[in-house]
Parts: sequence; C-alpha cells; structure tokens
Amino acid sequence: MSTNLNTITGQINLYIFDLLTEHPEGIQWSDLIRRVEQKFPDFHPKTINGCIWKLTEKFPDQIYKPQKGLFKLKV
Repeated sequence: MSTNLNTITGQINLYIFDLLTEHPEGIQWSDLIRRVEQKFPDFHPKTINGCIWKLTEKFPDQIYKPQKGLFKLKV
C-alpha cells in the first residue's frame, strides 16, 4: 500500500488495512465506520466515510467487496 501517513486519509487507510488483516473474514461497512471513528474521534465523520467509500476504487488490487457492505483483503 502506498499512502502518505502524514495525512488524515493516510492514517485512516493504514488503520483500515490493519483491521482487514486482523479480520480475514471481512468487515461490514457499519462496523468499519464505527471502529475508525473510535480510533480517530477528532477526524471528521465525512472524511472517514469518504475513505471507506473509495477503498475498492483506490486499492482495487488489495481490497474487494464479495457482497454488499462487506470489505475483504484479496489474498
């Protein structure tokens, strides 16, 4: 994953990759939002939502959605 860890979106994306690595079965959209908001309470909710919304677009070789609302890492 190539992302700038000095940015808010970079920090969010890195944390999402950590979560998805810990949960190979995948994580539901709502659970992902809740966990990221808990980790970064000072980040704007729309920024968090936008990062999650664009995961499969920004990282198509690494993240996919096998069903609606479920995010998984490609192995």
